[in-house]
Amino acid sequence: MDLYDVMRTTAAVREFTDDPLPDDVLGTILENARFAPSGGNRQGTRILVIRDRATREALVRLTEPGARRYTAQRIAGEGPWNPVTPTALTGEQIAATFVPDSFTEPLLNAAVVLVVCVDLRLVAALDQDLDRIGLVSGASVYPLVWNILLAARNEGFGGTITTMAVAEEPGVKELLGIPDDVAVACVVPMGKPVKQLTKLTRVAVADLAFRENWNGEPFDA
Repeated sequence: MDLYDVMRTTAAVREFTDDPLPDDVLGTILENARFAPSGGNRQGTRILVIRDRATREALVRLTEPGARRYTAQRIAGEGPWNPVTPTALTGEQIAATFVPDSFTEPLLNAAVVLVVCVDLRLVAALDQDLDRIGLVSGASVYPLVWNILLAARNEGFGGTITTMAVAEEPGVKELLGIPDDVAVACVVPMGKPVKQLTKLTRVAVADLAFRENWNGEPFDA
């Protein structure tokens, strides 16, 4: 596929057919995705390839608490899990919220689930002393994750980046034997899409980019 076609048609895929994603195809995807950049080329990412049903079911259980709060906040009109405005919901309200299947079924129905981790000793977290949630160290792991999804699209497969299980990271680390100095970046279910979208809805460039400063004129080439 043409590069721009891949970029413009790589959707978040959550519904999969029963088709397998064979190891040789997954190997091709990872072989090409691994050329993503990372800080200082330290390449501290580790990918766990999960096919075992029992492990997936355990991941579902670890996904539910984060997804439950996410859903409850959306219903309440809040920005789910945002680090600026604390939730006004009580623990009881969150606990009483039903978790939609869309959060959990992809982990069970995908051909394979990837758990992407990063060694925190190999990232340069330049924002670690700022008075806000850290973001910068993600630059050493998420380009690789996106490369995986682009490569999967090129091979006729798809997936999505999920982070709900990260709210229960200690449980994920215990389940998968992940060391203390390693962070869980995301979980990526992958498989053959039930429907391959070819037209995605995104904001226009003029709503995304601005000239010179925050209040600058919209960039419109």
